[in-house]
Amino acid sequence: MGSDRSVGHESETRPRRMIRRGVAAMPQHASLSIVRLVTVLWLVTACSSQMRSGVTGFQYASDAAAIKAMLDTSSAGWNRAELPVYLSAYVDSATAMGSTGLVRGVKGIEGQMRAGFWRTGRPAQTLSYDHLEIRPIGPNQAIVTGQYILTGAGLPNRTGWFTTIWVRTPAGWRMVHDHSS
Repeated sequence: MGSDRSVGHESETRPRRMIRRGVAAMPQHASLSIVRLVTVLWLVTACSSQMRSGVTGFQYASDAAAIKAMLDTSSAGWNRAELPVYLSAYVDSATAMGSTGLVRGVKGIEGQMRAGFWRTGRPAQTLSYDHLEIRPIGPNQAIVTGQYILTGAGLPNRTGWFTTIWVRTPAGWRMVHDHSS
């Protein structure tokens, strides 16, 4: 290194290297920034489109409609005092979190229902759902949140919020976990 150059300032004394892209020339650090930006944008687009498209296997319109239909079937069973129809929304190994804690299996959930809402052999109030939000969390899984509403029988309305986890089964969409409060 010659005496006319100061040590540690090489980047200031050398001309910038240029990379030709198309017609225009740009500094190398600028081209790397653009590559990084394009890569990040591509990743964001790819990830977000997976949640909207068939790439994950979850077809939002049809799968959300199928889950909603199962909730409608379940509440119709409740309202007709047909506990097996209400429980048909659950897989056999489902778990439920309620006021008494964790309950395992459809038989356990049935026992919890019979000890509570169904203690007279049928529910006193009718069941409906509101504020439903259905979100895919995988190709064959969804999380459903919403509000349950119990009305009628001359009793005060009772409402609460729930989070349920659903899976696609050979029989259709079913709940594997229910957390209601």
